[in-house]
Amino acid sequence: MSIVSPNSTASHDLRGAKASQLKGYRFNRPKDEYQKFLGRKMLFFLIVILAVVLLSGAAVTFGSANLSVRDVYVAILAKFLPEYFQTTHFADTIVWGLRLERILMGIVAGMGLSVAGAAMQGILKNPLASEFTLGVSSAACFGAALAIVMGAGFVGGEYLVIGNSFIFTLIASFAVYGLAKYKGITPETMILAGIAIMYLFSALTSFLQYVGHAEQVQEVVFWMMGSLGKASWEKLAIITGVLALCLPYLLLKSWDINAIGAGDETAKSLGVNVESTRVISMILASLITASIICFTGTIGFIGLVGPHITRMVIGGDHRFLLPGSALVGALLLLAADTLARTILAPVILPVGIMTSFLGVPFFVYLFMRRRKEFW
Repeated sequence: MSIVSPNSTASHDLRGAKASQLKGYRFNRPKDEYQKFLGRKMLFFLIVILAVVLLSGAAVTFGSANLSVRDVYVAILAKFLPEYFQTTHFADTIVWGLRLERILMGIVAGMGLSVAGAAMQGILKNPLASEFTLGVSSAACFGAALAIVMGAGFVGGEYLVIGNSFIFTLIASFAVYGLAKYKGITPETMILAGIAIMYLFSALTSFLQYVGHAEQVQEVVFWMMGSLGKASWEKLAIITGVLALCLPYLLLKSWDINAIGAGDETAKSLGVNVESTRVISMILASLITASIICFTGTIGFIGLVGPHITRMVIGGDHRFLLPGSALVGALLLLAADTLARTILAPVILPVGIMTSFLGVPFFVYLFMRRRKEFW
């Protein structure tokens, strides 16, 4: 005859409930953690977008004309919803005719430069990779200097400087690819080839400055400082079009870039065509950069600082890093240009000076904050 404890049934039920709870916890926890993972990134995107929108409205108000932030937004909305919003001719002229194109140029250019920097850093596995590292900016400077000092170029008229800087940027990109291809396309060979191209075009630019007249040298130096002062709707449309064509591919390849970050052999074992992804991504990043700096001149640090700030906040997953870098780059360049227009008003400083002033303290902070690893 077996003896059954009066609490055995309750104990069995309790153990079953605990097991069921534990099973549900095991299966639900990864899902909850992933939702939190996505939530933090979406919150970051939302905050940066709101900051860009608010700063854009505030930036338009700075200047000799007296406009409020409300006047700016009403003038913008009245363009699309005239039956609901009414604005004045004065506000419409100031916003749409004088200031908004510069603001939007800063947003789109900042997005492009930061995305290009993030892509270069990812495919080369180097936290210092940028348009400067690969000689792209130096080639653009030489193209502009050649047009200004010698009057020589691939196109004529008002597009001489723009065409030269754009074409020489692409020449530098293909030269880097050709040199790296000769020795085998790896991050090291591409960076070394980029440094060689950078010094070559820097030397050629210095030579042109040496033989040029004082006015020509001054114009070259001003172009190299970078400025959004010559923004126009046509230039804005070109940059936006190039960015719209190149960015989807980079986002599509974000998983492959993540795999490359774990090492070329690991990426190949996962089925990634490392060489193709690296080359095409670099060419697209160079094309984005070329389409921007041919209109704005050299604007430094956005391609370095934007991706690093984003990586520190939301991590290095390129599915989120690329769009996040675009938003942060837009905010940084817009803020730098706003400071450049207001800090010594009515004198407008070149925006490249302000981005350097903002970039250097950040890198000092990054250097002091991190312990050993920088990637």
